[in-house]
Amino acid sequence: MDPLSQVISHLRPHDCVAAGLDAGGAWSIRFERHAGLKCNAILKGRCWLAMEGRDPISLEEGDCVILPHGRSFVMSAKRPRDGRDAETVYAPVSHGGTAMLGGGGDFFMMGSRFLVSGLPADRLLRTLPSVMHIRAGAEQASLKWVLNGIASELRNARIGGAVSIAHLSHLVLVQALRHHLAGPAVPGTGWLAALADGQLCIAIGALHDDPARDWSVAELGTRAGLSRTAFATRFAQTVGVTPMAYLTEWRMCLAAEQLARGSQPVARIGREVGYASESAFAAAFKRVAGQTPRQYRRASKARPV
Repeated sequence: MDPLSQVISHLRPHDCVAAGLDAGGAWSIRFERHAGLKCNAILKGRCWLAMEGRDPISLEEGDCVILPHGRSFVMSAKRPRDGRDAETVYAPVSHGGTAMLGGGGDFFMMGSRFLVSGLPADRLLRTLPSVMHIRAGAEQASLKWVLNGIASELRNARIGGAVSIAHLSHLVLVQALRHHLAGPAVPGTGWLAALADGQLCIAIGALHDDPARDWSVAELGTRAGLSRTAFATRFAQTVGVTPMAYLTEWRMCLAAEQLARGSQPVARIGREVGYASESAFAAAFKRVAGQTPRQYRRASKARPV
C-alpha cells in the first residue's frame, strides 16, 4: 500500500452520527467544542463559517468542510454572529434525521461526526489544519456521496450497518486528505507534509513496508535520490523529527495496533517491529506512547476497537 493508505488503515473510526440541517431566513447556529472529526457538506444554498483565530469562510453550494480538532464554530446565513445552540437545534432529531431552523427552505447541509482511536490517529490528526475547506469538484462529489451514505445507514437500521459506517468514515478521511495533499502546498510539519514531498514519500513508503529492518539514514537517502546529509536535513525540516525518530514512531504505531487488537506476547510484538529484546521494545514504546506496552493493552480494552 502507499503510505497514506497505510496510515489510514490503522485508524479506527467509531461512534459515527449524522444528520441534516434545513434552514431558512437569517439563521445562525453555534457548535460548541466537539470530540472527533466533524464533516459538513453544503447541498443547497450558501453560508458563512466563523472560528476564533481565523477569517470567516464563505461556503457555497457543493462545498464541504472538515473540522478535525473539535474547536467551536458558528455557521450562519449572513456574516457570522452568535446563534442558536446546536445541541438545542438537533435535540429533537434522531441519527440520520433532519433538524429545522428558521422555517427551512433556503439552505440544506448534511453533517457527520465520528471519533478515531489509536496512536496513529493521534499522530495524524495533530498534523491537520483547524479547517479543511473542499470546494465543489470531483473530490467534493465523492465526499458528499459518502456523507449521504452514512446518513442512509443510520436512518435505516440494516444488517452490516456498523461495519458499513466504519468503512464510509474511512472514505471521508481519504477524500479529505487527498484534497489536502493535492493543494499547492501543505503547511506545517508532520506526516502529511512529508507525503506531499515526492522524494520523502518514497523513503517513508520504504520504512512503512519493512519497519523491522535495520535502516540507515544513508540507505533511506539513496531510496529518495538524495545524499545522506541532504536527506536527513530535508526530512527533519519537513517531518519535524529525524528519520530514525520517525521510524520509531511508526514501529510504535504498528505495535499499539497489535496490543489493542490481539493477545500476542509483548516480546513477539516487539520482535515483529524490529526489537531483539522485550526490555528495549518496552522502553521505546513508553517514550513514544507514555505507557508501557502492558499498560497500553489494558487501557485499550476500555476503548472501541
